[in-house]
Amino acid sequence: MQFPESWLREFCDPALSTAELAETLTMAGLEVEELKPVAPPFRHIVVGEIKEAAQHPNADRLRVCQVDVGQPELLAIVCGAPNARAGIKVPCAMVGAELPPGEDGQPFLIKVGKLRGVESFGMLCSARELKLSEDHGGLLELAADAVVGQNIRDHLLLDDTLFTLKLTPNLAHCLSVYGVAREVSALTGAPLKTPAFPKAHCALTDVLPVKVSAPDLCGRFSGRIIRGVNPKAATPAWMVDRLARCGQRSVTALVDISNYVMFELGRPSHIFDLDKIHGGLDVRWGRAGESLKLLNGNTVTVDAQVGVIADAVQVESLAGIMGGDATAVSDDTANIYVEAAFWWPKAIAGRSRRFNFSTDAGHRFERGVDPELTVEHIERITQLVLEICGTSATVCGPADDQQVAMPQPAKVTLRVARAARVLGMPLTQAQCVKALTGLGLPVTEGDGLIEVTPPSYRFDLQIEEDLIEEVTRMIGFHNLPQTPPQAPITAKLRPENQRSPFAVRRALAALGYQETINFSFVDERWEHELAGNPEPIKLLNPIASQMSVMRSSLLGSLLQVIKFNQDRKAQRVRVFELGRVFLHDASVVSSDTTVQGFDQPMRVAGVAMGPVDAPEWGCKERPVDFYDVKGDLEALFAPIRLSFEPAQHPAMHPGRCARVLCAGSEVGYIGELHPKWRQSQDLVQAPVMFEVDLEAALARPVPRFEAVPRFQAVERDIAVLVAESVTHNALMQAIWAAPCGGILRDAVLFDIYRPKPQAVDAQNLVPEKSMAIRLTLNAQDATLSEQQIEEAVAAVVATLSEKVAARQRV
Repeated sequence: MQFPESWLREFCDPALSTAELAETLTMAGLEVEELKPVAPPFRHIVVGEIKEAAQHPNADRLRVCQVDVGQPELLAIVCGAPNARAGIKVPCAMVGAELPPGEDGQPFLIKVGKLRGVESFGMLCSARELKLSEDHGGLLELAADAVVGQNIRDHLLLDDTLFTLKLTPNLAHCLSVYGVAREVSALTGAPLKTPAFPKAHCALTDVLPVKVSAPDLCGRFSGRIIRGVNPKAATPAWMVDRLARCGQRSVTALVDISNYVMFELGRPSHIFDLDKIHGGLDVRWGRAGESLKLLNGNTVTVDAQVGVIADAVQVESLAGIMGGDATAVSDDTANIYVEAAFWWPKAIAGRSRRFNFSTDAGHRFERGVDPELTVEHIERITQLVLEICGTSATVCGPADDQQVAMPQPAKVTLRVARAARVLGMPLTQAQCVKALTGLGLPVTEGDGLIEVTPPSYRFDLQIEEDLIEEVTRMIGFHNLPQTPPQAPITAKLRPENQRSPFAVRRALAALGYQETINFSFVDERWEHELAGNPEPIKLLNPIASQMSVMRSSLLGSLLQVIKFNQDRKAQRVRVFELGRVFLHDASVVSSDTTVQGFDQPMRVAGVAMGPVDAPEWGCKERPVDFYDVKGDLEALFAPIRLSFEPAQHPAMHPGRCARVLCAGSEVGYIGELHPKWRQSQDLVQAPVMFEVDLEAALARPVPRFEAVPRFQAVERDIAVLVAESVTHNALMQAIWAAPCGGILRDAVLFDIYRPKPQAVDAQNLVPEKSMAIRLTLNAQDATLSEQQIEEAVAAVVATLSEKVAARQRV
């Protein structure tokens, strides 16, 4: 909420500087987000009156103006503004004046100049040159009663400060200048000037028929007919200025009056063109199929969940949000109907967001607006209408007030001892009473108890903790003691056989991957097709239609990151994410860290696309493949050995996907992106991806001492013929299962040979391949004998023959 300090001080003027006032508000919970001067610094600019404006002798677009600035002689000033004419009063920068700083940060100094041969002793200014607005269409024309020679800062009240408050939803009573002033009075003890609402003289008996059909929508509806207004009347400069300083542009006088009262007193209202209303008004819930063209030009369709104000023919307004175009006031309006109502907050909350816009009225009504002062605020609007738009023919009708469902205040009890315990400081009953009565809250005292009946404008006071917060605000958050915690602090040590998630992040970063953090909300289509999850967890109130379910896999988010980078010409992309996924699981029970029926495991996933290495002169560029990412995954888990089995995954290529096993248990998947997803994302290359359980990646074996072998290792190479279907994993499992007497230290596949297809067909044999393995043998206690070596090699060959039907090549 934004407002000028001068307006606030008209209601309450404490003996505090601007900075002190801002600090006081912030420490009371009304955070001052920004303090901004109304105008930048400048000097020697006064009100000047153009007495004469003659054509420049040497320029068609310039005029030589004789300007009265309150000095004995007129100043000759050359001006090129299109509205420079005799009789108007404008800002005049005299010789020696300093205009606001430009882009270089230096003020612009006015000197005696010569334009096309004519001397100019000053400068006539536009609003943009004074940095009061972006209007550069001509000179800033001042009011006719402006005093010639008066400092322009004094005339336009430019030595003012704009306060911008960041209010929490429970401070709806501070969404007006008067509401903030009420808080300042309570905080500082400065007197509060309560506005008066004189009743207008009613020369009419006309009353517009109004029916409130939905008491759960509208608790009170007040209105008044005013006839014979002048809609073309100009909004006074003081009102235009105050609205502008609140961030509201001037529209027309009638609209400006309604907005002004909203900023002043916090009550949104609406002014209808009376002659455009058919019959009476009906305040009700909408009906399916009804539509309404709003003041902002949008046409919306309502339903039974949206409140409306309708006449005998059509819907005329969205209740508590925005008026309709059909009954809007215009230059032809002669008779108006002023409406002020109390709308139940729950009936307004969230309605405007359904139509993808928000309004100041909806913002206030969904938080709660005082239901007691609708008639008084109509009197205030009537007063301003008569002053600004009134004519000799203007007459008013009586204020019609219907109270159908007024909120009933519920008493709230504060226990002084509990307040002291919550705040962690000594607190007396007298202190609490002083704080609450200072806020204008009626209190009844008991023995250690204070009973409060919340006033009508305090919708937020419902439980004891609300009263404790009010006491705290009046004491000041900065005055609360800083008490260190008394509970013993015990360090939570991680088991030695487990590393931290940060260690996993660092390991992946060392492998060349960059971490990303993505939303847990994803497109429902991703879950069905990419993750193979037919029943994703749906959100009740998604922030966007394409983010309607909770993710059960990290791969979709990473695929979106890959697409984002490719669209921006990134050639080599390696990204990972460590995050939580969400799954239905009826076995999960509620606890401090779980929610019944939902499993929320942590996973780590990575995607690589583009060249294996950054461009360099020493090797040729090649694209990343399955085995590169498999090596990264093995490096992440090292020294734990992983195994891989062919598998199927909805996101991955059917023939280039593997299940990741750790100690015989499935922990994830690795593979190349499925061709249909590559095509749908328009990727130039199929990325390779993996996703594994984080818990498995955190495990690590405890280091154990092993003596360095004192004797030389022996290497033996063997080559075996196996069927084409035999995998590297199956081969290695067979080798390590061989009874070698504990001397087998390592086994590495270093060559694969496949015979030519013609030879295979000619011999009518099953397709085979030759796999060459290097065995490393060593013993701790002695040098290996030739017999031991031959026995170990024979054991490996025999085991291979038994388990994978291998035969040794000769």
